Amino acid sequence: MEDFYVKLAEILEVEEIKPEDDLRQFENWDSLTALSILATLDASYGVNLTAGELRQIKTAGELAATAESRRPK
Repeated sequence: MEDFYVKLAEILEVEEIKPEDDLRQFENWDSLTALSILATLDASYGVNLTAGELRQIKTAGELAATAESRRPK
């Protein structure tokens, strides 16, 4: 998942994402962005998260860790 932060930055339309970044602090964070993140996790990594689960995740690092733990081996 080396490219995870790159894809997340593209979705949020920013230069860089760091693990400690609070996802909801980004200017482009909205419901469509959340759906794009969920779709990317599914299509690129085979990870299925619900919108409710995503709401519980605060930082980019938490999102990456959750995705990694659910990624098919």
